[in-house]
Amino acid sequence: MSLRRRGMFAFFLGLCALILTAGQAFAAEETVKLADLIREALRNNPEIHVAEARTEVSQHKIPQASSLADPMFMLGYENEGTDSLYTFNRDTKGMPAASRWMFSLSQMFPFPGKRALKGEMATRDAEGMMAMADSMKLNTVVRVRELYYDLFLAYTNIDLLTDLAALFSRVEDAALARYATGMAPQQEVLMAQTEKYMILEREEMERQKIRSIEAMLNAAVGRDTSAALGRPEKPPDAPYGYSLDELITAAYEKYPLIKFREKMVGSAEAKVKLAKKEYYPDVTVGTTYFARPPQFPDMWNVTAQINIPLFTKTKQREGVLEAEAALLEARREIEAAKLMASSALRDNYAMLKSTENLMTLYKDGLIPKAYQDFELALAGYVTGKVEAVTAINRLKALIDYDFLYWRQFTDRQKAAARLDGLAAITDYGADAK
Repeated sequence: MSLRRRGMFAFFLGLCALILTAGQAFAAEETVKLADLIREALRNNPEIHVAEARTEVSQHKIPQASSLADPMFMLGYENEGTDSLYTFNRDTKGMPAASRWMFSLSQMFPFPGKRALKGEMATRDAEGMMAMADSMKLNTVVRVRELYYDLFLAYTNIDLLTDLAALFSRVEDAALARYATGMAPQQEVLMAQTEKYMILEREEMERQKIRSIEAMLNAAVGRDTSAALGRPEKPPDAPYGYSLDELITAAYEKYPLIKFREKMVGSAEAKVKLAKKEYYPDVTVGTTYFARPPQFPDMWNVTAQINIPLFTKTKQREGVLEAEAALLEARREIEAAKLMASSALRDNYAMLKSTENLMTLYKDGLIPKAYQDFELALAGYVTGKVEAVTAINRLKALIDYDFLYWRQFTDRQKAAARLDGLAAITDYGADAK
């Protein structure tokens, strides 16, 4: 067997052993599933709990807004004269005193329709809080998915670096063999060793990145930041199932931020109607009972009071204009929210398609070509036809393309997660892969 064939055979044997070892290590390592993390985050994420608490708070405001004002009770005493502080049932100057006790009860009744409009405003606000809680859930799902994919990429990079270190070890072995026979200078050995040590440095940086991502992912899930997570499973490499037009239509119908703005428009419309109702007076109905001395009969009365909207130009009219301006603002905010969602969808959809094209380019073109170049360079170096720096550069190019492929793979998954979030395509964990 020629020296070149022996070198190629040893390379492929080592590569097969490396893949087998890596597969066994992957199988033995504890894994974590994305669906489990999403469900746990939706149960334990503190920001979701805050949003749900705000929703509950807004629900309790609805009956308060549509209720009547508290009735008023008045207790009073009317004294006769100033010579004595208490003349009830006493004679003053030979005559029975006309002092009396007064007991009054009154209730304010708003003009018909005001209470219903206040209740409608509170209802729309509560529905808006529910939409914001849904938005927080969507944001949490997207956040967990993005961090999960970043964690997967970090582990994949470590695998690639392990492969790279093993391949550089073979280049180092070849350099040592050539150096021992006087066919290569010591500089080639040092070059291969230096590249291997640089890989170890980069691997340690990736492990630090894993610890950082795990802390952020634990925080999003609602765990202690130091809790162990395990290795993420490889996300499915399936084509994205929605077109851009379908995503935009779904976002306009279901995106929580747009729904929140729509509820705010409903609240603002009710506020305009309520402001116009302020032109009409409210009525306060009351009754008073007068308890007098035995010499006089007790008395009672019934009263009705109304407020007079006298300063309509500076109060009620300005209130209507204020409410109409707020309504216009709310409608403009819907347009802004739709434009923002549409722009974000187009941006992420273009990113998703771009990453898919790049993945195809790396997988079907650059990576096989770089692998072939490295194979030829390594065989040529073993036989002395190629310099060590050429074999090293070919190997580095191959691994760089591998790194870029998995970076594009991760960016594609993250873009898909953001698209799902913007279009509200989720049932909060049940459909997670």
